[in-house]
Amino acid sequence: MTLHPNLDPELREALERAPLHTLEAATLTPEVIARQRAELDALLALMPPPGPGVVVEDRRVPGPEGDVRLRVHLPAAPPSAAAGRPCLYWIHGGGMVLGRPEMDDGLLAGYVERLGCVAVSVDYRLAPEHPHPAPVEDCYAGLVWTAANAAGLGADPSRLAVAGMSAGGGLAAATALLARDRGGPSVAFQLLACPMLDDRGITPSSRRLADAPLWDGAANAFGWRALLGDRAGGEDVSPYAAPARAADLAALPPAFVDVTELEIFRDEAFDYARRLAEAGVSTEFHLYPGGFHGFDALLPDTELGRAVSATRLAALRRAFRPR
Repeated sequence: MTLHPNLDPELREALERAPLHTLEAATLTPEVIARQRAELDALLALMPPPGPGVVVEDRRVPGPEGDVRLRVHLPAAPPSAAAGRPCLYWIHGGGMVLGRPEMDDGLLAGYVERLGCVAVSVDYRLAPEHPHPAPVEDCYAGLVWTAANAAGLGADPSRLAVAGMSAGGGLAAATALLARDRGGPSVAFQLLACPMLDDRGITPSSRRLADAPLWDGAANAFGWRALLGDRAGGEDVSPYAAPARAADLAALPPAFVDVTELEIFRDEAFDYARRLAEAGVSTEFHLYPGGFHGFDALLPDTELGRAVSATRLAALRRAFRPR
């Protein structure tokens, strides 16, 4: 792999020691995806449980085509006030084809402990077995249940944030659009971390950074084809599948959007944040120089990784302040 000259020196050193392998989209088949999912399950089975400060429960809630599993993270300590805790509704990444809520248990436990919030993570159906609109409809159904049952979770429904990373960031943006357009739950904040927003692959970063580490152009095209089939990149794509397609971004929740310099999502995330601000949505945007997609999850103890984590945490802390 040829490393970009703008790559952060600490990340460069890490990649030179242990090169990353991008998803080999050209060889992906249902059998390969099944094997990768099984490997992820085996890895997750070895992860230690959350610390004593967090209680994790799985709930089955009504979805569009059967139950949807929600993974609820609750503070072990009782709330100090009767008003209820803020609630983070989280959507995992995985390019629309991989991932489970358990892979973010550590991240969400950290948010619960540091922010005193409740966190709910949704186990949405994955493409290609379940193409659009299955994933976003599962995410929306979980949000509806979470808002309706906030009191039972010890949460304050007026401080409900929707958040996600990568494909989960795109689904979080789409879920916020659905909540607005259906008159659904009131969302106080949306956090879109390096979000997957645009199926068209027409931005400068999607072309110039097509060989980026970890999630390259071929993998991205595969993820969108899995979700949308032959419609990917065409005219007939719903904004609830690819939020960059939305014509109107007004009246959406205040937003936090971040992305790294050396990833294909850079320009679509920047453009989405700009359009949110132009539509009157209070928006915070961060572009991390020298980073690549998902580096903060793989290399969290680097200086840049710590900066990303601290910035997202601070944004959620501000969003969760009582109004």
